Amino acid sequence: MSEQSGQEPGERTANHIAHNARVWDYWLGGKDHYEVDEQVGDQVTSMYPSIGEVARADRAFLGRAVTHLTGQAGIRQYLDIGTGLPTAENTHEVAQRIAPDSRVVYVDNDPIVLTHARVLLTSTDEGATSYVDADARDPAAILRAASGTLDLGRPVAVMMLGILNFILDTAEATSIVRHLLDAVPSGSHLVLTHPTLELGGEGNEAAMRFWNENATPPITARGRAEIEGFLDGLDILEPGLVSCACWRTDGADEGPLVAQFGVVARKP
Repeated sequence: MSEQSGQEPGERTANHIAHNARVWDYWLGGKDHYEVDEQVGDQVTSMYPSIGEVARADRAFLGRAVTHLTGQAGIRQYLDIGTGLPTAENTHEVAQRIAPDSRVVYVDNDPIVLTHARVLLTSTDEGATSYVDADARDPAAILRAASGTLDLGRPVAVMMLGILNFILDTAEATSIVRHLLDAVPSGSHLVLTHPTLELGGEGNEAAMRFWNENATPPITARGRAEIEGFLDGLDILEPGLVSCACWRTDGADEGPLVAQFGVVARKP
């Protein structure tokens, strides 16, 4: 994610450089992207054909995780960081369908995401949905802004799907997770997905290198041991740290194994 520039959202839109939120939208079959995003997306797909399956599995994981947390764990507050472009079955739609009083704060700093979020991320009357234009590298700013919608004295699900892979330094990424979780009470949860070169993802290495040379923001993969470091001190829910395509599926929902770890963990 890029640093804040002080420019208005429209001024920060660069339609000549592929951007993750728009390429992801392209892989999910959306319409909110530019030709350059299609070009880079197609090239990545040619190098790593299962990337579309990764995108779809990540989105399905979000739905299952939020369904569990809202329906079984009683979570009513979500802090969704790196939300990307709105699409079907966003966090607030899943949560508020089960518990209409659920409150959701979305965080991103891509201007095209901001424009769409303001229009599309609406709430039930009983709940609340808001959007924070902030950088994932500034958890203090995120928490300050989120506190206008969320009660940080009550459990919060911190959603970090496919976002820590854009924080290239693992120590910095770990510090961000710690800062966020230190600010929320016992009973809060961390929901995380992250690309890996494990789980059959070795072929993704060249595609990531191409991405970093031709698109923004740069990305990194991490292995199981590194991702487990984000979970220190948390109680990891079954089935543990697994391919996100395999997390709590009923069999019918389970798609092909993808090289994207998924995990849900509870703060004791």
